[in-house]
Amino acid sequence: MKIGSIKENLSLEQRIAITPEIIKKYKSLDLNIILPKGYGEHLGISDKEFSNEGAEMLDDDQKVLSESDLILQMNLIDEKNFEKLKSEQIIIGVLNPYFNNEKLKNLLQKKINCFSLELLPRITRAQSMDILSSQANLAGYKAVVDSFAYYQKAIPMMMTAAGTIPAAKVLVVGAGVAGLQAIATAKRMGAIVYATDVRLASKEQVESLGGKFLIVEGAENLETEGGYAKEASEEFKKKQEDLLKETLKKIDIVICTALIPGKKAPLIIKKDMIDVMQSGSIIYDLAASQGGNSELTKVNEIIDHNGVRIMGDSNILNKLANSASNLYAKNMFNFVSNLYDKENKKININLEDEIIEKTQIK
Repeated sequence: MKIGSIKENLSLEQRIAITPEIIKKYKSLDLNIILPKGYGEHLGISDKEFSNEGAEMLDDDQKVLSESDLILQMNLIDEKNFEKLKSEQIIIGVLNPYFNNEKLKNLLQKKINCFSLELLPRITRAQSMDILSSQANLAGYKAVVDSFAYYQKAIPMMMTAAGTIPAAKVLVVGAGVAGLQAIATAKRMGAIVYATDVRLASKEQVESLGGKFLIVEGAENLETEGGYAKEASEEFKKKQEDLLKETLKKIDIVICTALIPGKKAPLIIKKDMIDVMQSGSIIYDLAASQGGNSELTKVNEIIDHNGVRIMGDSNILNKLANSASNLYAKNMFNFVSNLYDKENKKININLEDEIIEKTQIK
C-alpha cells in the first residue's frame, strides 16, 4: 500500500504532511511513502533526507496522485488535480468542509473517501491525533513573539539607576489552547497578563499560568459538550464589551484567539473599544482568517488606527513551518495508524469507531 503527499500551494501554505522522521513509522506498518521531488526543499529538507528514510521520490505530483492509495495533505488539493484521482482513494487533511462543500461533493461522487482532521471528537483516544491543539499551541506562542517584536517598549519590568520601566500589560482574548500558550509565553517574558473567555471553566487554567481572569458579571459557562466555546447571548456580549472597554484603557498588547468551530469568528474588540487604547498598543488577531475578533482587522495587513497597530496573518504557522510540520505529521500518522488494520494490512473504514465516523466527509 502506498501513501503519498504532494506540495501545497506554497504562497498560502508552507507546512507538509510527511516529514523524514515519520517515514520509519509508516515503514514499520509496511506502508510505502511516495513523494514528488522537491517536496520539502522550501523547508530546507532535501530529497535525500526523505529517500534515506525509505521514501520513493517521483518526478511530479501527477505520478504521486495516480499511484497513491492514501493521500495525506495539509489542505484540500487543488481542484485541477481531481481528474488525476481514482475511485476508492483516500484523502486525509484539514479539508475545511464548511468552505469546500461543493469541492468535497465532487470528490464523493468520484467515490473518493475524505477525512477532515479538524472534525476529530474531543475524546481521550483522539488526543494524539488532535491537529487543532498541536497547531494552536504554536500559533499562540508565535502571536506573542511577533507582537512583542512590534511593540516599541520593554516587556518585563526593569529597575535601573535612571528609573523603573513598568511591565507591559497583555490581554489574551480566548483561553483555549492558543490562548493558554499565549498567556504562558507572555508571562515567561515578564508581562502582566489578563485573560477573558466565555467558558468559566478556563478561569482555573488561566490562573494556574499566572494570568488574571476577567469575569463578566452574571457570567454563565458557555461551553459545548465537546469543550469548545459557544455563542454568547446579546446581554452577555454587552456586559463583556463594557468590561473590555474599561480594561483596554490600560492594556499594551491584545492577543485575540477566540474561535467558534464552523462559524465566523466572534466580533469582540469593536472600533469604539480600540479608540480608548493607548497609542503604541498592539492587537494581534489570530482569528483574522475567519473574520477576526477585532472590527478593524484586515488579513495580512497592519492597520494603524490612531497609533494602535492591528495585525493578523492568514497563516501564522507558515513562520514556524518546520515545527508545525513535525507535529502535524505525528498527528497524521496516529490517525492513519488508527485507520489501518495491521493484522490484515488494509484500510478499515470502521464507522463504529467514533474517530473515523466523526471525521469522514459524508
